[in-house]
Amino acid sequence: MASADSETRPQEAIPQAVKIIIAGGFGAGKTTLVASVSEITPLSTEEVMTEASYGVDDIGGVEHKTTTTVALDFGRITINDDVVLYLFGTPGQDRFWFMWDELAEGALGAVVLADTRRLDTCFHAVDFFERRGVPFVVAVNRFEGSTVYREEEVRQALDVSADVPIILADARERGSCKEVLVELVTHVIRGRDPVMSG
Repeated sequence: MASADSETRPQEAIPQAVKIIIAGGFGAGKTTLVASVSEITPLSTEEVMTEASYGVDDIGGVEHKTTTTVALDFGRITINDDVVLYLFGTPGQDRFWFMWDELAEGALGAVVLADTRRLDTCFHAVDFFERRGVPFVVAVNRFEGSTVYREEEVRQALDVSADVPIILADARERGSCKEVLVELVTHVIRGRDPVMSG
């Protein structure tokens, strides 16, 4: 039998959980983005690369990289009492792509993080979300010393439609990462509301 206290005390509302996927190629900055914007210490499955990965993982262009995500990155952002964003960063190497289906299940949308030094490494992510009809934005992570390309050049190279937003970003900067997430949510709303898209 319920106590008088439990009957009169208002029930605490459970916030709406919104799942967002952060994907892209190996070394594109996914772990860094999740860590930059998460309000909690993110769960990270970064491991030191061993000799076993030599000849298996393509480190061309990111030779300085010494760690790799072997399962996922996880972070959280509380928007308000009603909405919480959960960020899931995917592993970038092709040998871990089998996990993407599970990670993407129920996602509101995705951020494809692109590294213009190795743009081909994000082709799989673009194809993955296009095939599943998951709305996504492309965030071009600015690496020091990398060539700067215009939005239209990146769009053409990735062969994405004109309605997919392409944003310049810096995965190390919280403000920049927040702008990417705002752009993604706006893109999702625009796709669901014909009045906004007009």
